Amino acid sequence: MKNRLKIERAILGITQEELALKIGVSRQTISSIEKNRYVPSTVLALRLSELFKKPVNAIFELEGNEG
Repeated sequence: MKNRLKIERAILGITQEELALKIGVSRQTISSIEKNRYVPSTVLALRLSELFKKPVNAIFELEGNEG
């Protein structure tokens, strides 16, 4: 799964730590998502969607054989 989390975070001008605090996870979780090492839960993806005011599929995208 690809994601635009780092880009969306940069648009808002917030750090990984600030984003983590806003959605109730650790900074390490944000880092892992940005590096495609961790796929967020549906709840976490929805929180990010709400924070960035974008649909989930504008932030996360399936790759190749994942769909």
